[in-house]
Amino acid sequence: VQLVESGGDSVQPGGSLRLTCAASGFTFSGFDMSWYRQTPGKEREVVSTITNAGGIKTYADSVKGRFIISRDNAKDTVYLQMNSLKPEYTGVYFCNTNHARFGWGQGTPVTVGQ
Repeated sequence: VQLVESGGDSVQPGGSLRLTCAASGFTFSGFDMSWYRQTPGKEREVVSTITNAGGIKTYADSVKGRFIISRDNAKDTVYLQMNSLKPEYTGVYFCNTNHARFGWGQGTPVTVGQ
């Protein structure tokens, strides 16, 4: 199993980013997928989850209305569109199945602010 995150960057508050997670080694379309965020001194937290067919999307309260999760099962890829970014969104973002069934990828760092 491989989970390869990309798209992180350093941006100013109010900016946007689109994160991409390319998955391989498992039947992607059979799993609900989540984006997670880790910040220093805190446990990794779920930011957003999308069901296997994409019909249901859930978000942490802190990102509702700002982030949009989507997936393309033909490409085994899940995305996270991040809008109106705030400094508190800074962290390393990872994707995994819901409940993190597989090992973690390297993550992609997002820095909002200076």
